[in-house]
Amino acid sequence: MAAEIDSTETSPARTIGVMSSYGVGKFLAEFFTGAFGALVFFYFEIELGLKTWMVTVALIIYSIWNAVNDPIVGFLTERPTRLSKKLGRRFPWIIFGALVWVFSFVLVFAVPQGIRGNDGAVFAWLVLTICLYDTLYSVWEVNYQSTFVDKFRSHSIRNKAASIAIVIGVLGIAAGALLPTFLVTYSDFEPIIRTLYPTFLFENSILPISVVNHSATFITNGWVFSITGFILIFTMIPGVKETPKMIERYMRSVESDEPKEGFFTQLRKAFTHRNYVAFILLFFFYQAATMSLTGSIHYVGKYFLGDVDKTTLVFAGMLVGALIAIPLWYYLLKRVKDNQKMITIAALSISVCFIPLIFLRTQIGFIIAMVFWGMSFGGFWLIMTPAMADSIDEIVVKTGKRNDGIFLGFRAFFGRLSYAVQALSFWAIHELTGLDTTTEGAAQTPIALWGINFHTGLIPCILVLIGALVFWRLNTLNKDKVAKIKTQLAEMDL
Repeated sequence: MAAEIDSTETSPARTIGVMSSYGVGKFLAEFFTGAFGALVFFYFEIELGLKTWMVTVALIIYSIWNAVNDPIVGFLTERPTRLSKKLGRRFPWIIFGALVWVFSFVLVFAVPQGIRGNDGAVFAWLVLTICLYDTLYSVWEVNYQSTFVDKFRSHSIRNKAASIAIVIGVLGIAAGALLPTFLVTYSDFEPIIRTLYPTFLFENSILPISVVNHSATFITNGWVFSITGFILIFTMIPGVKETPKMIERYMRSVESDEPKEGFFTQLRKAFTHRNYVAFILLFFFYQAATMSLTGSIHYVGKYFLGDVDKTTLVFAGMLVGALIAIPLWYYLLKRVKDNQKMITIAALSISVCFIPLIFLRTQIGFIIAMVFWGMSFGGFWLIMTPAMADSIDEIVVKTGKRNDGIFLGFRAFFGRLSYAVQALSFWAIHELTGLDTTTEGAAQTPIALWGINFHTGLIPCILVLIGALVFWRLNTLNKDKVAKIKTQLAEMDL
């Protein structure tokens, strides 16, 4: 029973309200991540006309920055601040980081008119703004993810909290993907833009009308996201606020006489934990696959469906599938009681559901395929956080220390590294297939259209399959080991 009873936390941490509030953070992260992944490559390549290889290099630099940024943020925010004794280790970082981060999203798309047409200047703007965006994202998100491991500690409580968060998070994915389809218009929508923005913006601009068009709608989209995010942060507070017991545990560890390990020591040790590495690799391949799908959606809308608005129902299909399947996956998870086995099954299921996307070209086909894809995705996302928490619990037992932040920092790094995979695969496929960014779908060559199918379905299918096989080969955790670890955690009061 010790593994199931969370006697170290008070009842508020278990309430539906607190779990739902924590889930708002999932909505917030996925809301922005979905829009970022869907819009950034498309915006700079298609709308701004920046060379494909330059967009690719910018996103690779961004990913390399993550190699430095995320683990260091996790390491530095483990240290106490003046607010730690009163508010806890993570809560101040979560709120401060999130409040600043949501407004940095606008900057990515607010390319100054004076530098447009200058590839070097636009490239520099892209690199600087996305690196700033990611740094601020890391400050709050690494601490947010770490809170789950410490706040929801038993198998049943974690699964319940994760199931609530996943439902809310799926809504965030859908909102992040769908909202831009209502706000963003491409450069051939001059009549609509003229109704939204003052005439003088067009009459006095020295730039082509198309430049003003995409500027207006993409920046408006950014502001809508930022203001929405600002409001959501305050509803997240009860879920991420640290309990007195959590603060007590942290302050006890801070005040101990044990020597503190340096960043590189912890970095080296992180990759000696086999089950943690297995999860990180699976997460990386999964994230790269989903980013490839997300980044493909505007290409599908423009070149297959003829209108980005038609992707709304495609995403709705994914949302319906995920929401239908989450209760089923939750039931199976309660019966099997083995997060590691279930996440492997979910990953293999996702890989299979990518296969139809390799061949589809019609709206109804994409809708049906995305319903089934969403059903598999909902299961993976439900199990992902509890499975990760299991691997971190094992490390805590082995080391006698709860340094979750740095391990979540490494996880965030590999998640962001997926942007480089997306950028490289898009660049390679567009170059090899000869995608012409200046023409519409009907004018594209058949091989160019197949290229879009490849980075929508084939590449993601292969990536998830590799991740599942690597995880199955490396992971040694099972439900008996996990139960033993939770008993040891309770005994060690960690």
